[in-house]
Amino acid sequence: MRVPVLACLATIGALCCFSPAASAGTKLLVKTRTYEISGTTGAALVEAMDRNGPKHGFMTRAIADTAYTVNWDLAMNRTDGVCHLRQADGVLDLTYTYPRLAQPANARLERRWQRFFAGVRGHEETHGRIARSMMKATERSIRGLKRADNWFCTGTRQEARRRINAVYVEYEAKQKAFDAREHRNGGHVEHLVDALIKP
Repeated sequence: MRVPVLACLATIGALCCFSPAASAGTKLLVKTRTYEISGTTGAALVEAMDRNGPKHGFMTRAIADTAYTVNWDLAMNRTDGVCHLRQADGVLDLTYTYPRLAQPANARLERRWQRFFAGVRGHEETHGRIARSMMKATERSIRGLKRADNWFCTGTRQEARRRINAVYVEYEAKQKAFDAREHRNGGHVEHLVDALIKP
């Protein structure tokens, strides 16, 4: 599961000569949070995750969660009536939330838990990889942006935001398609849960 947020800031640089090519860079911030669960059986652990996991919608909870915010700081430069995207700095702030056993499990349950948790972590890290790919695609989409524009570079900023939003929509569709495959009946998540609760 993932929770995305997108923001875009724009500034206009001083009116002097700069290269028209945009200098783009992205920064990745990663945090991991946990919530405690306890139980002596796989079924009890699943019940604890259903009770204590991160909220997913109004009434349900998820096993784990990948939340991210995306911020772009765009610096514009205007020369001879043409606005150039001089610099684009993006920040992807990822937060993973995972369950954590509050107390040691017996050896058999511990083995099943470790397999289950590895699958859950792999699922959430795939969401993170898709988000990182989105940042790279956004960089490519806005690199070299320039157009004749007013003193405030209004149209250029609007075009940059349009491109950023278009990439965001494309990659949100990829996130949803991945979740749909993983969470379908008989899918990967169901197999993980079944393997954990088997007697």
